[in-house]
Amino acid sequence: MSKEPFSEVVYSKNVIEFATVANEYCSFIEAVDQFQRKDFITRLQKLFPLLYLKAALLPEPDVEMSEDAPEKFVSEEDYNFILQKLQAKFGQFDAYYEVFDPSIQYSAEPLEASISENITDVYQDLKDFILSYRIGTLEVMNDALGECRNNFEQYWGQRLVNGLRAIHNLVYGSADLEETDDQSEKVDNF
Repeated sequence: MSKEPFSEVVYSKNVIEFATVANEYCSFIEAVDQFQRKDFITRLQKLFPLLYLKAALLPEPDVEMSEDAPEKFVSEEDYNFILQKLQAKFGQFDAYYEVFDPSIQYSAEPLEASISENITDVYQDLKDFILSYRIGTLEVMNDALGECRNNFEQYWGQRLVNGLRAIHNLVYGSADLEETDDQSEKVDNF
Protein backbone atom coordinates (compact mmCIF):
# COMPACT_ATOMS: atom_id res chain seq x y z
CA MET A 1 0.00 0.00 0.00
CA SER A 2 1.55 3.32 -1.06
CA LYS A 3 1.31 6.55 0.85
CA GLU A 4 -0.77 9.46 -0.30
CA PRO A 5 1.50 11.89 -2.20
CA PHE A 6 1.15 14.72 0.33
CA SER A 7 1.38 12.54 3.44
CA GLU A 8 5.20 12.69 3.36
CA VAL A 9 6.94 14.60 6.15
CA VAL A 10 8.23 17.23 3.69
CA TYR A 11 4.59 18.30 3.19
CA SER A 12 3.74 18.41 6.89
CA LYS A 13 2.35 21.56 8.45
CA ASN A 14 5.54 22.29 10.40
CA VAL A 15 7.77 21.92 7.34
CA ILE A 16 5.52 24.10 5.17
CA GLU A 17 5.40 26.78 7.89
CA PHE A 18 9.18 26.62 8.30
CA ALA A 19 9.69 26.91 4.52
CA THR A 20 7.39 29.94 4.48
CA VAL A 21 9.27 31.70 7.29
CA ALA A 22 12.65 30.73 5.78
CA ASN A 23 11.59 32.19 2.44
CA GLU A 24 10.40 35.38 4.16
CA TYR A 25 13.73 35.64 6.01
CA CYS A 26 15.75 35.28 2.79
CA SER A 27 13.60 37.81 0.93
CA PHE A 28 13.91 40.26 3.83
CA ILE A 29 17.70 39.90 3.98
CA GLU A 30 18.00 40.36 0.21
CA ALA A 31 15.98 43.60 0.52
CA VAL A 32 18.16 45.08 3.29
CA ASP A 33 18.74 48.29 1.29
CA GLN A 34 15.01 49.04 1.30
CA PHE A 35 14.95 49.58 5.07
CA GLN A 36 16.37 52.16 7.42
CA ARG A 37 18.72 50.62 9.98
CA LYS A 38 16.37 50.99 12.96
CA ASP A 39 13.42 49.47 11.07
CA PHE A 40 15.60 46.63 9.75
CA ILE A 41 16.87 45.79 13.24
CA THR A 42 13.43 45.87 14.86
CA ARG A 43 12.07 43.56 12.15
CA LEU A 44 14.98 41.16 12.73
CA GLN A 45 14.13 41.23 16.43
CA LYS A 46 10.75 39.68 15.57
CA LEU A 47 11.89 37.42 12.73
CA PHE A 48 14.74 35.69 14.62
CA PRO A 49 12.58 34.09 17.35
CA LEU A 50 9.91 33.08 14.83
CA LEU A 51 12.51 31.40 12.65
CA TYR A 52 14.03 29.69 15.68
CA LEU A 53 10.62 28.39 16.78
CA LYS A 54 9.72 27.08 13.32
CA ALA A 55 13.12 25.37 12.97
CA ALA A 56 12.82 23.81 16.44
CA LEU A 57 9.50 22.26 15.40
CA LEU A 58 10.89 20.59 12.27
CA PRO A 59 10.26 16.83 12.21
CA GLU A 60 12.92 14.33 11.28
CA PRO A 61 12.73 13.28 7.65
CA ASP A 62 10.98 9.96 6.93
CA VAL A 63 13.91 8.31 5.20
CA GLU A 64 17.68 8.39 5.40
CA MET A 65 19.44 11.02 3.38
CA SER A 66 20.88 9.92 0.06
CA GLU A 67 24.63 9.55 -0.45
CA ASP A 68 24.86 12.88 -2.24
CA ALA A 69 24.67 16.06 -0.18
CA PRO A 70 21.97 18.50 -1.27
CA GLU A 71 23.10 20.98 -3.91
CA LYS A 72 24.50 24.31 -2.74
CA PHE A 73 23.07 27.34 -4.48
CA VAL A 74 24.58 30.23 -2.50
CA SER A 75 28.06 30.85 -3.89
CA GLU A 76 30.90 32.46 -1.99
CA GLU A 77 30.32 35.62 -4.05
CA ASP A 78 26.62 35.63 -3.10
CA TYR A 79 27.53 35.14 0.56
CA ASN A 80 30.08 37.98 0.51
CA PHE A 81 27.67 40.29 -1.33
CA ILE A 82 24.95 39.80 1.29
CA LEU A 83 27.51 40.11 4.09
CA GLN A 84 28.79 43.44 2.72
CA LYS A 85 25.26 44.82 2.42
CA LEU A 86 24.54 43.84 6.02
CA GLN A 87 27.83 45.22 7.32
CA ALA A 88 27.06 48.53 5.62
CA LYS A 89 23.58 48.55 7.19
CA PHE A 90 24.79 47.77 10.72
CA GLY A 91 27.89 49.95 10.48
CA GLN A 92 29.40 50.56 13.91
CA PHE A 93 26.73 48.40 15.55
CA ASP A 94 27.76 45.14 13.86
CA ALA A 95 30.25 43.83 16.41
CA TYR A 96 29.32 42.37 19.78
CA TYR A 97 31.06 40.25 22.40
CA GLU A 98 30.37 36.53 22.18
CA VAL A 99 29.73 34.78 25.46
CA PHE A 100 28.69 31.26 24.43
CA ASP A 101 31.60 30.18 22.27
CA PRO A 102 33.21 27.06 23.84
CA SER A 103 36.71 28.31 22.97
CA ILE A 104 36.25 31.46 25.06
CA GLN A 105 36.66 29.54 28.31
CA TYR A 106 40.39 29.23 27.54
CA SER A 107 40.85 32.84 26.47
CA ALA A 108 41.61 35.87 28.59
CA GLU A 109 40.26 38.12 25.83
CA PRO A 110 36.59 38.36 24.94
CA LEU A 111 35.66 37.01 21.53
CA GLU A 112 34.10 39.51 19.14
CA ALA A 113 31.34 38.37 16.80
CA SER A 114 29.40 39.98 13.96
CA ILE A 115 25.64 40.28 13.71
CA SER A 116 26.01 40.50 9.92
CA GLU A 117 27.97 37.28 9.79
CA ASN A 118 25.37 35.50 11.93
CA ILE A 119 22.58 36.72 9.66
CA THR A 120 24.47 35.70 6.51
CA ASP A 121 25.33 32.24 7.84
CA VAL A 122 21.65 31.60 8.54
CA TYR A 123 20.70 33.09 5.17
CA GLN A 124 23.09 30.79 3.30
CA ASP A 125 21.66 27.62 4.81
CA LEU A 126 18.04 28.73 4.45
CA LYS A 127 18.46 29.88 0.86
CA ASP A 128 20.05 26.54 -0.06
CA PHE A 129 17.14 24.76 1.68
CA ILE A 130 14.48 26.86 -0.05
CA LEU A 131 15.99 26.42 -3.50
CA SER A 132 16.37 22.65 -2.99
CA TYR A 133 12.84 22.43 -1.61
CA ARG A 134 11.48 24.24 -4.68
CA ILE A 135 12.86 21.51 -6.93
CA GLY A 136 9.89 19.48 -5.71
CA THR A 137 11.49 16.04 -5.90
CA LEU A 138 10.68 14.09 -2.74
CA GLU A 139 14.25 12.80 -2.26
CA VAL A 140 15.80 16.27 -2.78
CA MET A 141 13.25 17.89 -0.47
CA ASN A 142 13.82 15.21 2.17
CA ASP A 143 17.61 15.59 2.02
CA ALA A 144 17.39 19.38 2.15
CA LEU A 145 15.10 19.13 5.19
CA GLY A 146 17.44 16.70 6.93
CA GLU A 147 20.50 18.83 6.30
CA CYS A 148 18.78 22.07 7.29
CA ARG A 149 17.45 20.53 10.50
CA ASN A 150 20.89 19.14 11.36
CA ASN A 151 22.59 22.47 10.59
CA PHE A 152 20.06 24.25 12.82
CA GLU A 153 20.86 21.91 15.71
CA GLN A 154 24.62 22.00 15.19
CA TYR A 155 25.31 25.51 13.99
CA TRP A 156 22.94 28.24 12.96
CA GLY A 157 20.38 27.86 15.77
CA GLN A 158 23.04 29.15 18.15
CA ARG A 159 23.88 31.93 15.67
CA LEU A 160 20.23 33.03 15.79
CA VAL A 161 20.16 33.06 19.57
CA ASN A 162 23.46 34.93 19.85
CA GLY A 163 22.43 37.44 17.20
CA LEU A 164 19.10 38.00 18.93
CA ARG A 165 20.91 38.87 22.16
CA ALA A 166 22.93 41.53 20.33
CA ILE A 167 19.85 42.82 18.48
CA HIS A 168 17.91 43.00 21.75
CA ASN A 169 20.65 45.20 23.19
CA LEU A 170 20.51 47.49 20.15
CA VAL A 171 16.70 47.82 20.22
CA TYR A 172 16.43 48.44 23.96
CA GLY A 173 19.82 50.04 24.57
CA SER A 174 20.84 53.65 24.27
CA ALA A 175 22.37 53.46 20.76
CA ASP A 176 21.07 55.93 18.18
CA LEU A 177 20.20 53.61 15.29
CA GLU A 178 18.98 56.34 12.94
CA GLU A 179 20.89 56.50 9.66
CA THR A 180 22.01 59.68 8.01
CA ASP A 181 22.59 59.85 4.27
CA ASP A 182 26.36 59.68 4.66
CA GLN A 183 26.12 56.61 6.94
CA SER A 184 24.02 54.45 4.64
CA GLU A 185 26.47 53.01 2.16
CA LYS A 186 24.63 51.37 -0.68
CA VAL A 187 25.78 48.15 -2.29
CA ASP A 188 24.40 47.36 -5.75
CA ASN A 189 21.06 45.56 -5.70
CA PHE A 190 21.06 41.79 -5.33
